[in-house]
Amino acid sequence: MSPTTIERPSSEQASTAASESKRERRRWLALAVLCLGQLMMVLDATIVNVALPSIQHDLHFSQGNLTWVMNGYLITFGGFLLLAGRMGDLVGRKRVFLTGLVMFIAASVLCGLANDGTLLIGARLLQGIGGAVASSVILAIIVTEFPERVEQAKAMGMYAFVSAGGGSIGLLAGGVLTQSLDWHWIFFVNVPIGALAFVLGWALIAENKGIGLAGGVDVLGSILITLATMLGAFAIVKSTEYGLLSARTLGAGGGSLALLGAFLALEARLANPIMPLRILRLRMLMGSSLVRGLLITGMFSAFFLGSLYLERVLGYDAIHTGLAFLPLTVSIAVLSMGISARAVERFGAVNTLTAGLAGIIGGLVLLATAGVHASYFPGLFFAFLLLGLGAGASFLPLLTIGMSDAPARDAGLASGIVNVSVQLFGAIGLASLGTIATDHAKALTASGHALSSALTGGYHLAYIVAAACVAVGILASFLLLRPPTSAVMQEAEATIETNTDLLGAPELVAEAA
Repeated sequence: MSPTTIERPSSEQASTAASESKRERRRWLALAVLCLGQLMMVLDATIVNVALPSIQHDLHFSQGNLTWVMNGYLITFGGFLLLAGRMGDLVGRKRVFLTGLVMFIAASVLCGLANDGTLLIGARLLQGIGGAVASSVILAIIVTEFPERVEQAKAMGMYAFVSAGGGSIGLLAGGVLTQSLDWHWIFFVNVPIGALAFVLGWALIAENKGIGLAGGVDVLGSILITLATMLGAFAIVKSTEYGLLSARTLGAGGGSLALLGAFLALEARLANPIMPLRILRLRMLMGSSLVRGLLITGMFSAFFLGSLYLERVLGYDAIHTGLAFLPLTVSIAVLSMGISARAVERFGAVNTLTAGLAGIIGGLVLLATAGVHASYFPGLFFAFLLLGLGAGASFLPLLTIGMSDAPARDAGLASGIVNVSVQLFGAIGLASLGTIATDHAKALTASGHALSSALTGGYHLAYIVAAACVAVGILASFLLLRPPTSAVMQEAEATIETNTDLLGAPELVAEAA
């Protein structure tokens, strides 16, 4: 046999190597684009916070109407996540991501141009829809682009950093833009970022072959689940204003549950549902969503109540408040550079996760000891550092666990469920802990405490409750996220059989076993 029959020409080898190198560069550049889009939407959830006083003054908002600048975005964002995620499975995730970017950019322009309250609130509602559409499919794209475990862990680490650390960056950016320029620029800054993400995403992101719409579109199911999640989000975010047990909150919550029940009953009867009920039987996806929700409850309390504590009690301005959170952001970034992925490889996802949750508990306990005249260093510094280390160690294993048992055809829907767990528990946690802090502060004020002391006492109680929620998350991790022994044995046996059939090499089979 001549050498040319068993060796490819060097030019062909070079061409193949160049093609593979180009594909690798495209994948990682596409990941950067996805993270850029996610960062823009995470920033927008917090960047508005520090600009609210200026917006209220310029547009003559009442205090009640001002809350809709934040709540309008949260309600539509949470309401459209599941529908948008499933549409990515049906028609293509790249198409859905780019469509969401266009909607988000257009709504950002409207927000920046708004000269009255009604236009701003309406634009924020549209911005929430665009954010939901774009962000709902990002995880699904990452999972399909990076199927190998090690590469997927690195990619998930970058996504986790953007998702977890973007909020504190938003506080700092919002303060700088509002104080140095004008509140309109917190929206206009989205335009060049979004446009760059759209152009690069169009060129770099690979499109998946969607399931298609041949079986018809579940229009009624789409309407029911969107209305149910929007009404539920409304009940949660407005509960701080109306009260957790008020008629409005309970009525909206009951209506949301009724719509959800009707949706599930409909989905069980349809051949091509918008949300196949098999997704609810994925134990890792649903269990990790619960743990993630408990983690988010703790992090949101530290983030938002911590911001209020720094501003109202210690007298920090917007820029210094953003700078105070830098230990949290930097530590998440450091762990996302590969440390968290290596920890998962060495110690396992659940062990890494529980260590991270323990770090978050430690940070919350430190915050609960910070007094009226607390100095930033060492107490607050180490509290935010522990929170960042805990979040950096927790988010990656939660993401990998959650997407591990999701079939490729349902990856978009699974991605939407991951995002819904963040939004739903974040809203519930913020509303509940905010109410706890407010009620306790009022009780302390009524008993004769000074305002700063009463506020601090309210925040302390909320931090302790949040730490208890995260502790429940540790328990849930051990109960729900460890595969049963039988499943592990079946996976090992399947691996041995596959290697035996395909390779027929005893030494490789032994190595795999």
